[in-house]
Amino acid sequence: MSNAFQTAVKSNVQYDDRLAALDRLVEAGDTENLRLFVQLDGMSGDLRRQALYRLADCGASAELGRLANDRSLDPSLREDAAHRR
Repeated sequence: MSNAFQTAVKSNVQYDDRLAALDRLVEAGDTENLRLFVQLDGMSGDLRRQALYRLADCGASAELGRLANDRSLDPSLREDAAHRR
């Protein structure tokens, strides 16, 4: 796993630093780890949604499709993924 992903998932990291880590994942084209971040149960809903928005911003329609079909994901996140795909 990348350093950016590890930073984003650490609970003792400031919110803005976590967002910056998500941005670094986008810059690296690491859409798989962005998708994994959205799927993590322990993350706040807002951070998970921010990762989902970043997936949409970089045109990761395949990853958004996987999220839209992931029945273990919160329904509101699934709907958002489906609409942004």
